[in-house]
Amino acid sequence: MKSLLCAAALTLACAAPALADKASADQCAANLGADAKAIYAAAAPGFASAADPRALVTEKTKALVQSGAVSMSGARPAAEAAGACLTQLR
Repeated sequence: MKSLLCAAALTLACAAPALADKASADQCAANLGADAKAIYAAAAPGFASAADPRALVTEKTKALVQSGAVSMSGARPAAEAAGACLTQLR
């Protein structure tokens, strides 16, 4: 029982910083332009666990450009802006 409580406490202690990082990343994303917000929203769910986060953002950005949700001319700067917020998720 004692080890179970210790494990639960450790899990909560480890989870707290992750929530703070997500909150600050979401706050950062709230100040982004529409294209960057779309990229952030598409990439955020898998960003923290991605083996190659840059490739993930590139993949999501390309998909958004192909679907017409993000303009091709604005994709790179929007992805860079979204990336600045996404890095707070790690």
